[in-house]
Amino acid sequence: MASNDSDDTQAHVPAALKILVAGGFGAGKTTLVGSVSEIAPLSTEEVMTEASYGVDDLSGVESKTTTTVALDFGRITINPTLVLYLFGTPGQERFWFMWEELSEGALGAVVIADTRRLETCFAAVDFFERRGVPFVVAVNCFEGAHTYEADEVRDALSLDPAIPVELCDARERESSKNVLVTLINRVAEQMAA
Repeated sequence: MASNDSDDTQAHVPAALKILVAGGFGAGKTTLVGSVSEIAPLSTEEVMTEASYGVDDLSGVESKTTTTVALDFGRITINPTLVLYLFGTPGQERFWFMWEELSEGALGAVVIADTRRLETCFAAVDFFERRGVPFVVAVNCFEGAHTYEADEVRDALSLDPAIPVELCDARERESSKNVLVTLINRVAEQMAA
């Protein structure tokens, strides 16, 4: 009888996937995690101090006043059988050492690209390609920035045609959720192969 109860309980426990959200400094990682999380997201945003001037490249994001110093964390239930745990990585080069630890156990990643400073996402693309972690590129469409087609971004990043590139607005829940659904489909395809 106990085995029936435990089988019934296990049937209702959703699968949990660890997903990383990476990209350059100021690309919108914290914003994406916050917009889509169904819980109050954990954020380690801190006010930028004089210590970051001359160390962190503020080109294109001169008005940025805060920065992630450890990670962001959020959770979203995609359906009754699937929960995503989102871990946003810090974007500054001086914090990249944390990516290795944060990537342990991750089944997929979202690389956020900012077309105003596209080169800032190269390190994240390289990181996931080298480790064979399935990822998608989410092009965060900032107001006032030139809009590029997904294929133009794909070409600029020299991405394999199989890697999805999605245009998104990281501030909008549905837009961010669509990026995550695309990633889930990519992870499922790679697991089935």
